[in-house]
Amino acid sequence: MEAVILILGLLFVAFMALGVYVSVKVIGAAKRGVDRTITQARRTVEETTLRAKSFGQVGVAGELAQLRLSLRTSMRATQEALQAGVAEDASLSESLGLFQRLSVHGRELDDELKRLEREPDRATVASLLPGLKQRTERITHSAESLRWAARDRARQFADDDLAALNTQIDVEAGALRHWTVEEPAAGAAGAAGAAGAAGGRGGDRARSAQAGEEGPEALTARDPRVQTGYPWQKAVRPETTN
Repeated sequence: MEAVILILGLLFVAFMALGVYVSVKVIGAAKRGVDRTITQARRTVEETTLRAKSFGQVGVAGELAQLRLSLRTSMRATQEALQAGVAEDASLSESLGLFQRLSVHGRELDDELKRLEREPDRATVASLLPGLKQRTERITHSAESLRWAARDRARQFADDDLAALNTQIDVEAGALRHWTVEEPAAGAAGAAGAAGAAGGRGGDRARSAQAGEEGPEALTARDPRVQTGYPWQKAVRPETTN
């Protein structure tokens, strides 16, 4: 009885622990989903604001907003392309690691641009714009190089797979149309058979004709009384009786 109670107690504790573990996992997943949704919403609002500033404002503020928008757009597109490709191509993991290192510089530049947007000394900010533009172009160029290299690699794999598939389909189609390969051989064999048969019939006819020509001479004996005449011999006149 005590053993049964102990087993039931252990089962109860195990179910309680499992329930707590599942609850923690569910709560953690829900929290991550909420955080991801909040981050995406904040990012969308911020990018919409930057887009409005880049088109609606002139001068230093508009240029700063345009630099931030270009940087964020390029980095996000590269991140999505690499994360989507690494699931199918493990060799992109190294490229993703390089992008993560590049993202550190991108976030630093974005934070600096964001601080300069609130800087009241516009003259100083204007003097810093050429260097900021150069840094932005270098980061976006590196990000675009990784992104297009990953896309070209995926497209090349797709082309190679399609070429191999087309070859297999051609082979299978040829196997399904096997009679188109056998018909010429069968036709040649039939023509050869017909020619042989015709030759046989012709040979039979020739032999029959030869037998017909030689038959009477072989079957009919010559009369010994009949003498063969020659051109230089005179014909014998028959004797006349009175």
